Amino acid sequence: MAMGSTNIESNKLEMYEIGPCENAFQIGFLIGQRFSKQIHNRLSTDLILQNQLLPFAQLHNSQPLINNLSENNKNKFPNYWNELKGIAQGSGVPFLNILLLNFRKEILPFIPKTEEYPKEEDINDDCSDILVVSKSMAVAAHNEDANVALVGHTYLVKVTLSSGTTFTAYTYAGELPSCAFGFNNHGVAFTLNSVPPCEEEIVAGAIGRNFVSRDLLEANSIEDALARIHSSEVSVGHSYNLIDTRTRRILNVETGSRNRISVHEIGETPFFHANMYLHLQVKQAQDDNSLTRQKRVSSLAKGSKSDFLALLGDMNNEKYPIYMTGPLLYTLCTTVIDLDEKILTIIEGNPKENQESYVFSLS
Repeated sequence: MAMGSTNIESNKLEMYEIGPCENAFQIGFLIGQRFSKQIHNRLSTDLILQNQLLPFAQLHNSQPLINNLSENNKNKFPNYWNELKGIAQGSGVPFLNILLLNFRKEILPFIPKTEEYPKEEDINDDCSDILVVSKSMAVAAHNEDANVALVGHTYLVKVTLSSGTTFTAYTYAGELPSCAFGFNNHGVAFTLNSVPPCEEEIVAGAIGRNFVSRDLLEANSIEDALARIHSSEVSVGHSYNLIDTRTRRILNVETGSRNRISVHEIGETPFFHANMYLHLQVKQAQDDNSLTRQKRVSSLAKGSKSDFLALLGDMNNEKYPIYMTGPLLYTLCTTVIDLDEKILTIIEGNPKENQESYVFSLS
């Protein structure tokens, strides 16, 4: 087992390499054990977990939802279910807490709203992506935005499976790799954007988004990744940016419950995606943050990679900036995937300053 790390207090993103792993439980156990401190810390400071998810889980009427989520995801993805159990055991955290973290998007819409709970739109994760595939460049650039509680509670894992597949994933403490972005040794990479369907569009107890994105890390082609998304029967919709470095293709895939899916092939016109559906016809909640970012991007230059970085670092709008620094939402990092250079770069701090933290070869 190889391991690379830095001082936890430095707040620099840590990288942990494991494998070849015998089974899924071992993957989870080793990650949970290595990042036990971050997982415990996140659990104790995550107000959504403490104030909403855990109290809801104690209610008698929450059990059918939690049981259905558990059974359906365990049956479809038994390996990833065992990986979750490994994370819990390795970190010494109650399994229920790990379960609630990983199903938070599938549970939150069903928690009764009261004055003491923030509105749903206030706790959505927000991400921004700018994508292009032209003769001169093929680039996907992504801001990983999340609740400020996630600051200092993320890490990178590089996992080698017994099958020979190797993947690298940006991971939220206590969650399956990766609800953010990742890539593997088959030339497949992805970034994710949350989207806000109306409650009537959500199917209770269906497949969780964390399980789908975990599955994408093992896809052997962009077609395989698409098939894995197609077959998932998700509870809540999502937007996936699928990247194939071998065929120089990028797809934006929007999904909804009841097996609805729309695929947009990225071409010469730069494509910006925030947190609203753009091409799948789904009733969605209005997200002023996304709409403001979308409007701002229409006025910014998008002709080069440096333009993309400046765009993702834009803080022109004080209330809804593209690059977020709190108090509620925070840009954890920016990743840039260059399909021609075949590299993935992670930037911590404003991407306009282009101070690289990690550079990975995708070839």
